[in-house]
Amino acid sequence: MRHFGLLRGRGVPEASRMPRCSVARLGCGGQCATVRVLQRRRARQQMDRLAVCRAATSAAASADISGKEYDAIVIGGGMGGLTTAAKLAEAGCSVIVLEKYIIPGGSAGHFERNGFVFDVGSSMMFGLGDEGTTNLITKALESVGKKLDTVPDPTQIHYHLPSSKAHPGGLEVKVWRNYEEFILELCSKFPHEREGIRKFYDDCWKVFNSLNSIDLKSLEEPRYLMQQFVKQPVSCLTLASFLGSNAGDVARKYIRDEELLNFIDIECYCWSTVLAKDTPTINAGMVFCDRHFGGINYPVGGVGRIPELMAEGIVEKGGHVEYKANVKKIVVQDGQACGVELADGRLLRGKKVISNATRWDTFENLLKDAPEGVRMPESEVSFRDKYKMSPSFVSIHMAIKENDSVSRTLGTECHHIIVEEWNEMMDPLGTLFVSIPSLLDPSLSPEGTHVFHAFSPDWMENWDLKGDEYLQKKDEVANAFIKRLEKVFPGLSESIIFKEVGTPRTHRKFLNRIDGTYGPIPSRRPFGMVGMPFNTTDVPGLYCVGDSTFPGQGVNAVVFSGFGCAHRVLCDLGKESSWPAVDSIFNAGLRAARNAV
Repeated sequence: MRHFGLLRGRGVPEASRMPRCSVARLGCGGQCATVRVLQRRRARQQMDRLAVCRAATSAAASADISGKEYDAIVIGGGMGGLTTAAKLAEAGCSVIVLEKYIIPGGSAGHFERNGFVFDVGSSMMFGLGDEGTTNLITKALESVGKKLDTVPDPTQIHYHLPSSKAHPGGLEVKVWRNYEEFILELCSKFPHEREGIRKFYDDCWKVFNSLNSIDLKSLEEPRYLMQQFVKQPVSCLTLASFLGSNAGDVARKYIRDEELLNFIDIECYCWSTVLAKDTPTINAGMVFCDRHFGGINYPVGGVGRIPELMAEGIVEKGGHVEYKANVKKIVVQDGQACGVELADGRLLRGKKVISNATRWDTFENLLKDAPEGVRMPESEVSFRDKYKMSPSFVSIHMAIKENDSVSRTLGTECHHIIVEEWNEMMDPLGTLFVSIPSLLDPSLSPEGTHVFHAFSPDWMENWDLKGDEYLQKKDEVANAFIKRLEKVFPGLSESIIFKEVGTPRTHRKFLNRIDGTYGPIPSRRPFGMVGMPFNTTDVPGLYCVGDSTFPGQGVNAVVFSGFGCAHRVLCDLGKESSWPAVDSIFNAGLRAARNAV
């Protein structure tokens, strides 16, 4: 097991030492046309095969899904649900995934317009590395016999941040794949905080190295926890020491400069949608270090290739994936979840039911007809007291043509984050996120063009409009986005071929999530990760998976949730070894501790 050194980047894998632009220039120069043709041909062939597979799967499933009892029924084909189903299918379980939409993946899906392939959500993918135990997307694909070609991103993020006395032209920071290059760049911006910068990120490496040395399964399974403690006692104790801390607490131990602390805030906010003071240190350690260890790697053909391959692999392992399958309610008998009812009237029976919906959708919608004690158990009341829904997003997916001005300003960086004023960072539409994945994978767009995705958090309540008012606001917000983007990408407005604007209402409709939310965020200062629910619920036979469970939001995070959920379900089905007598006592204590904080 190779670990990062905790000082000056010792032990950095070779992939992290690459020249800054060697990979990002894949789509440039004389190789561009050849790369485009080969990548587009491979991606299209794969997509055609998957279209046939989806049609055959849904047709077969429609004929017989209601005639048997499944080991597990998974509601929702997001990455958490797919990962759970993949691990269950790998273990030989009979499993079915019920996806309301026509493609898998949820916010990790993609769509095509006029030859342009767009990612629905973020294009920044963690967990696709080749080493360690935290490369969870790679491992999830492997569990169903799949592998995905990726393009490494040498510049993880280019931050464009507010001006200050120390940085009158604005604070510009690039997070290089090479850890030492990133640290040196950040120290050059804050030379008086060199020691504090290293100490803060060194603590993050302590967390990451500990996670990356153990098998990541269910934290609700005491036999597994004991095995990991025996194998890696130092790692387990290190993680336990950070369990109740938040990244902001750690940062303020070492750093005094308020502008640098603002930078730590945007480092957390860009993936957790909360400030560092509300971001668990364990989550921060995972993100801040995996981007250098495994790196950000873009899937050839688009992010949606990940869930497509997962769904294909589940079917090949004997599972079912049914699309246009609208689950109306979870069936409960004698206080136990035992199946689901679809909107078309079909009833499916299952030994275990796993919801990839949000906890709000699960308990307030899918269980609305259940007895009161089942519909809203005490643990869910406690969850709603500690957590609230995060905002949704306004997204603009644009196709743009290359010209002299745009080619100069796009450069080679795929991901950008723009904040004009620190005190507006968390306001609706305050922070702009930008992804230009065709810089890494030219197959996403016709030659001489790019796909350009800009998005920003916003609340459903701001879009409670009808008819022309709604359409007018979409245009106004899109124009305001483009005006702001012009400051970083001059000439952008003149290069737009077409654009599509999505709002929280769009996300609610197509992702089937209440208010289009992307998951829970703390409603008050959290005690690290202690209050976050795991996969089991107080309803026997019912499990939750995805961003409403530990460890929270993000594709790699929900995949982690899927690994944990599948492990716990396999133990409860008697397909993996466990300690049943200890389980009930351990998990009762775990729930009590979670409800107490």
